[in-house]
Amino acid sequence: MIVAGLVLTGLAALLHVYIFVMESVTWTSARTRATFGLTAEQAEATKEMAFNQGFYNLFLAVAVLVGIVTTALGQEAVGLTLVLVGAGSMVLAGLVLLLSSRSKARAALTQLTLPLLGVLAVVIGLLAG
Repeated sequence: MIVAGLVLTGLAALLHVYIFVMESVTWTSARTRATFGLTAEQAEATKEMAFNQGFYNLFLAVAVLVGIVTTALGQEAVGLTLVLVGAGSMVLAGLVLLLSSRSKARAALTQLTLPLLGVLAVVIGLLAG
């Protein structure tokens, strides 16, 4: 079950790297503006905030990916701690988005579903082991 959790949290990390790219690299592009439902003016006005927010997503992804590698190298306690903290933070950030902006429910659920499933699988695997 831990392996399944690592796969799910790894996928969540990759998703958050993609979100980083959209928020910090391509924020004002037509495709990213369409994804986030922004006008060119809104994207321009919020690009500094999005740039910063993108790095939060990247750092969460890095924590999860380093945790996966650390676990694979045999340091399970440290690795799984990093995975659970990183993926757990992804879940909580998704919940904050869901609760603060109901109109962004789809984005919030996209952001939190994979890490939630991964966290649950890792925890079940730890409890069963």
